[in-house]
Amino acid sequence: MSLDQLRVNRRRFLLAASATLGVLALRGYPVLAAAAAHFTHGVASGDPLADRVILWTRVLPGSGAAERLDVAWEIAADEAFQQVISSGSTTTDSNIDYTVKVDAAGLAPASQYFYRFSAQGVFSVTGRTRTLPEAGVESMRLAVLSCSNYPQGYFNVYKEVANRPYDAVLHLGDYIYEYAQGGYANPMMLELGRNVQPENEIVSIEDYRMRYGLYRTDEDLQAAHQNHPFICVWDDHEITNNTWQTGAENHNEGEGPFDARRLAAIQAYHEWLPIRDQGTIEDGIIYRSFEFGDLATLIMLDTRLVGRDEQLSHEMNIDTLRSRLADQQRSIMGMTQENWLASELQRSAQAGKPWQIVGQQLLMGKLFPPQVSDEELDPTEREAILAGRYGMLRTRGRQGLPLNLDAWDGYPVNRSRALQAFREYANNVVVLAGDTHSSWAFDLHADDNQIVAVEFGTPSVTSPGFENFLALPEGRLEEATMQASPELKYMKANGRGWVELDVQRDKVRATWLFVSTITDRSYAVEPGATLETLAGNPAIHRV
Repeated sequence: MSLDQLRVNRRRFLLAASATLGVLALRGYPVLAAAAAHFTHGVASGDPLADRVILWTRVLPGSGAAERLDVAWEIAADEAFQQVISSGSTTTDSNIDYTVKVDAAGLAPASQYFYRFSAQGVFSVTGRTRTLPEAGVESMRLAVLSCSNYPQGYFNVYKEVANRPYDAVLHLGDYIYEYAQGGYANPMMLELGRNVQPENEIVSIEDYRMRYGLYRTDEDLQAAHQNHPFICVWDDHEITNNTWQTGAENHNEGEGPFDARRLAAIQAYHEWLPIRDQGTIEDGIIYRSFEFGDLATLIMLDTRLVGRDEQLSHEMNIDTLRSRLADQQRSIMGMTQENWLASELQRSAQAGKPWQIVGQQLLMGKLFPPQVSDEELDPTEREAILAGRYGMLRTRGRQGLPLNLDAWDGYPVNRSRALQAFREYANNVVVLAGDTHSSWAFDLHADDNQIVAVEFGTPSVTSPGFENFLALPEGRLEEATMQASPELKYMKANGRGWVELDVQRDKVRATWLFVSTITDRSYAVEPGATLETLAGNPAIHRV
C-alpha cells in the first residue's frame, strides 16, 4: 500500500472516529479495516528482572466508542504458546491513552520468553523478551542508544539493533523530541513524510501522547521493542530542551506553568514506555538498578530532572561563573539520589560483583573547547564562527572553563563526590552517556588526577552530532578536541549509530557501530573503534 493510500485511509478513519474516540486515535496509526479491537503500536517489554518483566501494548476498542476494554496477556516458553508460563488480564481506557502495562511475574532467570496480548478475540503481534540471570554469569551484551529524532532521518539504527542478539537495550534518553513541525528537522525527511504530530511544540498531555504515538508507528522502532527488553531513562527532550528540576530553557511565556508540563511529560512517558513505576508521577523518580547475576549491577541515574539545579551559562561574568561552579550545594542529581548511588555501589561491591555499570544521560568526562588557529577554519565561515559563540567558548576554554555547562562539567563539585564514591565503594565502574550525538571515551580522573573509572559515550540514532560545531577538515576537530581535553581518549564527531557493550568478568569492551546513512532505508553497518577496560585497571585500552 502506498503512503498516499495510507494517508487517505487514515483521514477516513479520523472522520469516522471524530464523534467517539476522537483525538485518541490521533497517534499516527491508520485503521484500515473494521475489527473488534485494534492493536495500534506493536508490543514492547522492559525493565527485566530475574523473575519478571514489564509487557506493553496499546489497543483501541473496535466499536469506536471511548469505553473501557478488557485485555488478556500471556507469556510462554515457546513461540506457539504451547508452554504458557504466566498469564492474566487487565483493563485499559482513555485515562491511560489505551496503553497496557503488566508486570509479568513467575518467570525463570536467564530465560527467553514469547508474549502476546488479546482483546475481543483479536491478538497482538508476538514479542520476544528475556529475564536477567541470577548467578554463574560469565558475560552479557547490551546495546546502548540515545537521541532518536523522528524528522531527522530513518531509524536504521533501531532496525539493526532489532536483528542482533542482546540481553537488553539501554536507551539513555531523548527518545522523542518536543519541537514543532520544521524545528530541528531534516527538510529532506519532511518531504518524505517524516512530519511530526502534533505540528505544534508539545506542551499538554495530549501533545505528548500524540508525539509518542507518532514515534511508535515507526516499523524499525517497533521491531527493536518487539525483539528486546528495553531499559530506559529520560533526558531533556522527553520534557523540553535543557530541563532542570523546576524549569527549562525551552519553556517559554504562554506555555503555562512548567510544573503542569513536567507532569504531563512524565505521565505520557510512563504510559508509552515499558518501564516499571518507581512511585508517583509527582515524585518523578526514575533512577533504579538491575542485577545481572553475579557479574554486574546496572545503576540507572536521573541527571536531568529529579534533583538538578539550573544550568549556568557562558554568558555570565567570569568571576561569577567560577564562583557558582565551585558552589558545594549545586547538584546535578540531588542528595537523595546521590546517597542512593553510594549505597548501590557499596551493596554491589560487597556482593562480589566485579562491575558497576552506571547508565545516565550526560558526559561526565572533562571536555574543553577545541583550540584551533584562525587559518584552520573554513574561510567562508571563519568570521561568523569567531564572532559567534565559538569565539567566546574558545576564549573561555583557554581560561580553563569547560565546553558544556549542561553536562557534568557544569556541576564539578557534585562530579567530584560521585567519582570519590566510585573509588571508595565500587569495584570497577563503567559510566555510559548519551546526549551529545557523537562518540566519546574518557578516563575519569578524581581530584588527585588518579583514574577511578571510564566512560563510553554513545552516538545518536538520528540527531546531528558534534561535527557541526566547527567547519574543520575531517579528523581535525577530533584531534583539536582531544588535545584540549586530556581525559578524552577517543572521539568521533560524526556518525549515527550505537555502542555495543560486552561485559565479561575480567573486562568490559565497547564497540562503536555506525549506519552509513539515515536518509535512505538502504544502508551498511560500518564499525568504529573497539576499546576496553580491565578489572582492577581503570583505564581505556585500544583493542
